[in-house]
Amino acid sequence: MTELMAFWAEWIKPSAGLPTVQWSILLAVAALAGHLAQRYGGVPKVVGYSMVGALAGLAGFTGAVWPLQGTGLFLLELGVAVVLFEAGGRIALRWFRHNPMVLVQSLAESALTFGAVYWALTFLGVREVVAEPLGLLAMAASPAVLSRVIMDTRASGPVTERAMVLSTLSTLYALTLCSARAGMMNRGEQSLAGTLYPVAVVLGLSVVVAAGLALALRSALRVMSPTSENTAILLLAMIAAGAALAAHFGGSAPLAALLGGMLLKQLNPRPWSWPRQMGTASAMLTMLMFVLVSVVAAQADWRGPVAGLVSALVVARMLAKISGVALGNVGSGASWKQALWVGCAMSPMSSVALLLVSQFVASSASLGPRIASIALPAILLMEVLGAILTTFVIYRAGESSKPWRPSPFSTAPGESRE
Repeated sequence: MTELMAFWAEWIKPSAGLPTVQWSILLAVAALAGHLAQRYGGVPKVVGYSMVGALAGLAGFTGAVWPLQGTGLFLLELGVAVVLFEAGGRIALRWFRHNPMVLVQSLAESALTFGAVYWALTFLGVREVVAEPLGLLAMAASPAVLSRVIMDTRASGPVTERAMVLSTLSTLYALTLCSARAGMMNRGEQSLAGTLYPVAVVLGLSVVVAAGLALALRSALRVMSPTSENTAILLLAMIAAGAALAAHFGGSAPLAALLGGMLLKQLNPRPWSWPRQMGTASAMLTMLMFVLVSVVAAQADWRGPVAGLVSALVVARMLAKISGVALGNVGSGASWKQALWVGCAMSPMSSVALLLVSQFVASSASLGPRIASIALPAILLMEVLGAILTTFVIYRAGESSKPWRPSPFSTAPGESRE
């Protein structure tokens, strides 16, 4: 791949630069692969996106610099922020008043996930200062993968909604704790105040940016139609501005977007949907996000010892999430079978985890690479396998309105070729 890029650079001199050509071709191939994966293989499009990115990364694609920085980092933050803003906009806080056991489920599965991953890695000889950040990373499920699978399977129902809510809440915890932990990796503070202060700073600054974002969008929705393309442009621009401001002042850009969506839902409780134009822009950012994640993750070291640690992390994480959801299931309004499906649906890891790993690498030149060596292969593995498992869960739960079968030659009447 490096030799091919050098050959191209001798005679292709596009006005926007060679990396633009590379990424344009890669995204075009990924879009085709996503369509073929869903149509011929019956798997979500994200699997096709991830496989193309992984192959490009293994081939030595030079368009993604690790650790992420500059434009690549901002595009990943923006893609994550858009997905989390939409996910946060689905959560009505008043629902937790009527069903507080959902919060218990969320806290139980996140705490158990951290403990199980931390114990498994330290048992295998990983240093505590490395196992702790990996345990925090493992808490985060992937609303991006889950929302993509829901869209591809046209799913709706109690398992789908519960999995989306719990995934969003686990991401909220991970963003807060990992951002704070990254900021204090090089400090020797061990006191309670020294531990809680960074968490309060990250959460406080993110809440301030989120409140400004929610108020601005609420004011705009009073005079603009939710289905207008101008509203879509305004939403995307405001989310981008909020992400940039949150990161600049020391908060978390994805966390600010998630909280902004939740606050907007409280200020504007009436149901509203993303404009169609916003959906197209969001889909483009999401595809870029999945390809970027897999390109970067595929460049990690996949040697034998690392493979064992990755396997331990993945297995401990999956068992902990299923067990945590089951422990908090009493009085939550879901059956035990539904709790099992919800726990399995929370298995994907993707862009949020990669963003947090990038923060750890940027914060510590000594510990960051060690954390990344275990986290990156796990992220790539669970981006692909997690999407397939979530699809299986949704169909087993009977919540998809679309038959799970490849359709290589023709479409049924009224069925889209998307």
